[in-house]
Order: sequence, then C-alpha cells, then structure tokens
Amino acid sequence: MAEPAPAAGENALVTIAAVEVPPRGWDTATGPGQAYREFLECHALRVAHERALWGNLDRCDTLEEAVEYWRGNEYEERRLYLARRGPETVGFCSVTLPLRENMHTAGIDVLIVPGRRREGLGRALLDHAEAVAGNSGRTSLGAYHEVPAHAAVGPMLPAKSGAGGLPLGDPAVAFAVAAGYELEQVERSSRLALPVPPELLDRLVTEASPRAEDYAITGWDDACPENLVQAYARLKATMTTDVPIAGMDWEGEDWDPARVRAEEQTLVRGGTRSAVTAAVHRATGELVAYTVLNWRPGVPDSILQQDTLVTSGHRGRRLGMLIKVANLKRARHRWPSARSVLTWNANENQHMLAINIALGFEPAGYEGEWQKRLG
Repeated sequence: MAEPAPAAGENALVTIAAVEVPPRGWDTATGPGQAYREFLECHALRVAHERALWGNLDRCDTLEEAVEYWRGNEYEERRLYLARRGPETVGFCSVTLPLRENMHTAGIDVLIVPGRRREGLGRALLDHAEAVAGNSGRTSLGAYHEVPAHAAVGPMLPAKSGAGGLPLGDPAVAFAVAAGYELEQVERSSRLALPVPPELLDRLVTEASPRAEDYAITGWDDACPENLVQAYARLKATMTTDVPIAGMDWEGEDWDPARVRAEEQTLVRGGTRSAVTAAVHRATGELVAYTVLNWRPGVPDSILQQDTLVTSGHRGRRLGMLIKVANLKRARHRWPSARSVLTWNANENQHMLAINIALGFEPAGYEGEWQKRLG
C-alpha cells in the first residue's frame, strides 16, 4: 500500500510504498530484476551510502545477505518502504519488529539520497516508520548510525547513560535530536590489519595460558556440533543480558537449539561463513566462552567480529584473549584473502577493548545507539 506524505517546502507529494522482498530461492545473480526493482533500488541506495561514508563495502550487506535478512523470520518481522517524489527515488525507511522478546520495541532506519537531503524528506520517512511501529503496538524505538573516526571532531553530544559521544556537527546527530531521540550509548568500531604477526599471537597466548589451565579450547565452522548446541544456545541467551546496553530498553532473548540452527541456516543462505571458537571448563564440561567471526565471499578482504562472551563465573582467566587468538588463527587458515577484521564494542566495555587493543585493533569509527519512547 502506498501512503502519500507531504515533504516540507515542496508542492509535490512523496509516495511511500512497501517494498516486496524476493522469495527464498530467488537467484540474486540471474533473477528477474524488474520483478523486484524496488528492492534492488533500496539495496543500491544502501551500497552507495556505505561507499560514500567509508570508501568501501566492508560494513555493507551483500545482495544475498540483504535478500535473506529482509525476508524476516519467526523471531523478527522486517518491513522496508521506498520513497518517490514523482518518478524519482528519493530514499527509503525500514521498521524491524521483534516477535518473541522485546515486543514493545521497534528498530527504525531512514536513508535519503544525498542530493535530496534537507528538503523534509527524512522527516516524512521517519514519521511514516514511527507510525508503522506505533500501529504495531510498539512504544520504544531504537535507531543507530555510524561516524568515521576522522569525522568525530568538534563539540560532542555525550551519551545519556553510556560513555563517549558523537559530534554535534554531524547531520544525522542533529536530525535524531530534532526528532526527539536520545543518544543512549556509543560503540567504538575498530579495525585489525591482517595478518597479525605470528610472534604477537604466540606471545599473547603464552602470557594468558597459565591462568586458563582448567579450560580446553574448541571450535567449529558454520554449524555447532550437535553435542554442544544446547550449551551454545545458553551462551547466546547470556550474551543478550551480559553485554553493556547502557539505558537501552531491551530485555534478554530466549535461545534454544532451534534458534541456533535457524540463525546458522540464515547465514549460510545469505552466503556468510562463520568461524567459532569456544572454551570448555574441563572439570564440568560446561561451555563458558565463545567468539564468532563472519566472512562473506562478496567482501573477501574483510572479516566481521560478532559476539564474544565469557560468562561471569569464569572471567579473569584470560579466556577472552585465548579464544580470540585461536579464532583469528582459524580464520587466517580458512580465509587467507582477508586483510582486516572489524569489531564493535561499547565504550564502557573497557575489558574487551583492552583485549582488542593488545591484538592491534585501531579506532575506525563510532556508532550511536538512539532511543525514543512513544506516548
């Protein structure tokens, strides 16, 4: 359904219409482009935005990933809307709606074509997305955006309940503040150049190992072994409650083996490959830590660091360092073409930042987590 929304200062109406997502089995290489032209336009806008902001597509979903993501799943509904002024595509917005936990929340995103910014289009799209969320019974909205490290200069807007801040001169910061969003948390993105010198990794393992003699390191590619999947699901659930979330209005997620398998299958269908390293407590056989790296053949130079967790009762034993080093070695063997790893950490997560700094990660940018409560 198309819903017209007037753009401030313009006589023409902006048409905002839901985008049809290609079905499972659609071939992104040879599929009929015209049948899903609007979806391909949205993806092209995202690609152009990422390339302009970063000079690369390291953070950007590939088309395969985007198709798989926007189909949604039993845990989250995802809606995408394309905006046109007459025949011209001017931007898009999206709304994500959790379906199991956090059902009072929604994720909001807005992107406007560079040549059409400051014309009221962003606010029209944001109003539309917020209305979709409100009509779905959501009362807490979340959004995020990133700023490259070199642009994080000048007067800063401090995070409300986390640490760090974002530059007040950034247009997205001004837009979010004007729309009633509060900056709750800032995450630092960091980049590690590959390959990491082997002597550095060996030294870090030598320093950490004496404190971790009660643990064994294990790992897997793409799919968790059946004998570990129940324990892995428990760790995934713990990850949603143990990471710093500042004042974000989120609750923990309930993970079971079925949810783990669903996530694994989604990644594979989207072309993503994963390397996981975990730590097992020898005395109890308990899985107590894990870390994940993802690689996409469409972006072969870059690896994305995803979750890293050490459960609270097993911290202080250098397990975070040991599993990260082991996973970097696993990834180097499996994806030798990769030239860097990207990771994100809350500014207040000083322990994990210290591990990353010791490994050689350097600041790349800052991500703001924004929140707005309706009603």
